[in-house]
Amino acid sequence: TVAEDTAKAVKEVKAGRVEFKMDKAANLHVVLGKASFAADAIEANARAVVGAVVHSRPTTAKGRFIDSCTLSTTMSPGLRIDLKEFVVA
Repeated sequence: TVAEDTAKAVKEVKAGRVEFKMDKAANLHVVLGKASFAADAIEANARAVVGAVVHSRPTTAKGRFIDSCTLSTTMSPGLRIDLKEFVVA
């Protein structure tokens, strides 16, 4: 990604900035690590991403905010993630 102010962009990323990308079918695509990361690092990143998405829910949103969650590498089958511990109503 190209940024106007590179130093500011690097600071934001190091501070924990999470970027969401949604496609036309309302699927959210988020990079949360690399396949070479340790399992606990991927879990921590996944928890942070889901928490950020849940926290960013608009107050006017009704119904289920997150319907399902799947984790996968670029060209692999997806693994369904159980979101029961998050408040996703």
